[in-house]
Amino acid sequence: MITGVVSGVAMGSSEGGAATPPPAPARQFKLKYAPHFGMFKAHAGDDLVDQLTFMHDQGFTALEDNDLPNRPVAVQEKIGQALAKLKMEMGVFVATKDFQNQTFALDRPEIREKILADMRQAVEVAKRVNAKWCTVVPGCHDERLDWDYQTANVIDNFRRCAEICEKAGLVMVMEPLNTRRDHPKLFLTRIAQAYLICRGVNSPSVKILYDMYHQQITEGNIIPNIDQAWSEVAYFQVGDHPGRKEPTTGEMNYRNIFRHIHAKGFTGVVGMEHGNARPGREGEQAVIDAYVASDTF
Repeated sequence: MITGVVSGVAMGSSEGGAATPPPAPARQFKLKYAPHFGMFKAHAGDDLVDQLTFMHDQGFTALEDNDLPNRPVAVQEKIGQALAKLKMEMGVFVATKDFQNQTFALDRPEIREKILADMRQAVEVAKRVNAKWCTVVPGCHDERLDWDYQTANVIDNFRRCAEICEKAGLVMVMEPLNTRRDHPKLFLTRIAQAYLICRGVNSPSVKILYDMYHQQITEGNIIPNIDQAWSEVAYFQVGDHPGRKEPTTGEMNYRNIFRHIHAKGFTGVVGMEHGNARPGREGEQAVIDAYVASDTF
C-alpha cells in the first residue's frame, strides 16, 4: 500500500509549504534506465513509494510499470505524485495486449472497439502519472488471411488509435516480440516490420519499442537495426540473453549498445524489463552494479 509520506517524499498538496526535497542520488547515469516495482523489494520493502525512493537514491531517473492500468486510480495518482516529487520520469505501461488472439490484424468492428476502449483508458492512466509512452502488443497473426491484408488491417487499427492518442500527446510504442521462446503466434516480431507499420500509419503517436532481449532472439543485428529504424524508435528495453536477466549475465554487450544510443543523442527511457539473476539483496545490488558497469563508457 502507498502511504501518505514515505522517506521524505510528501504525497499531499504543496500549498502551504514546500515538501522536503529528496537527497541527492548516489550517482548520475548517462541514460534514463527505468527499473520496475519489485526489482529492489529486498532493499526497499513492499511500499511502492519506498521502492521509488530507493530507485531514485541509486541514481535511476525513470520508472516503468506494465501493470499500472490494473492498479486502483488512487494508487496511480500517488505514484504520479511521488514521481513528480522525486523528479523521475514515467516510462511505459501496457495499454493493450493479447498473446492468444488476433486483434489488430483483423478488420472487425467488435475487436476494434475493444482496442479503442483500451486506448481511451490509457489516455486517462497517462494523465495520472504524466506518462508519454504506452506499450501496444498488436495480437496474433491469422493463418487464414494473407499477410499483406493483415498488415493493412494493423495499420488501419493503429491509425484509429492514433486519433485518440494524438489529442492527448500520448505515444503508442509497438513492441516486436520473439516467437521462438516467449510468445508464439504473434503478428509483430521484427524491427523492420514495425518500421514499415510506423511509416504506413504516419503518426507521431505510433513508434517502436525496441526490446533488445526479444530482438537478440529473433534476428540479432541489434546496432545496425537501431541505426536503420532510428527515426521511428522512441523507447528501448533491456534484458540479456539467454536468461532475460540484467546486463553482463548473457551474451549481449550492453556497454557498447548503450554507448551507441547515447552517442546518437537518445534522451528517452531505457526500460529494465528483466528479472534479477540472483535473489535477495545480493541479487539486487548485482543489478545496480551491472548498470553502473554497462553505463561506464
